[in-house]
Amino acid sequence: MHLAYPAVLAALLFCVGLYGVLARRNAILVLMSVELMLNAVNLNLVAFDVWLRDTLHSGQALTLFTIAIAAAEIGIGLAIVLAVYRNRGTSDIDRLRDTAETDEAEKLPDTAETDPADADADADADTDAGGTEPTPGRVDGKTGKTKKAEATT
Repeated sequence: MHLAYPAVLAALLFCVGLYGVLARRNAILVLMSVELMLNAVNLNLVAFDVWLRDTLHSGQALTLFTIAIAAAEIGIGLAIVLAVYRNRGTSDIDRLRDTAETDEAEKLPDTAETDPADADADADADTDAGGTEPTPGRVDGKTGKTKKAEATT
């Protein structure tokens, strides 16, 4: 048997898998396409192992490792796809792009938490500029506003 036959078959399998990864929108079909690509690699490993007549059969050993990794990848991948499908109601990859993280600065308004030391520096700057003395108190860390000092008895 010539080496060209399994090599051409592996190339065709890999191309079909690559097309499936690039063109499909369904996450399960993308995972199946990745499996086709891995099987093409396995076919090449075994074909070259037979062609080289390796006494250690390293191509077949690598194929077993690849099959184990592929099984783990499919198990984890399907678990993720099922979890996303339960939360979103779809496994369409294009519709899942809205779950990407966005920059926090775009979402939040321009309110910075005020540090009490910064509030004292701002109060000194207002007094030096001829302003009135601010009401003594402490700065609330959540809202950034100055609270009036409470009288202690």
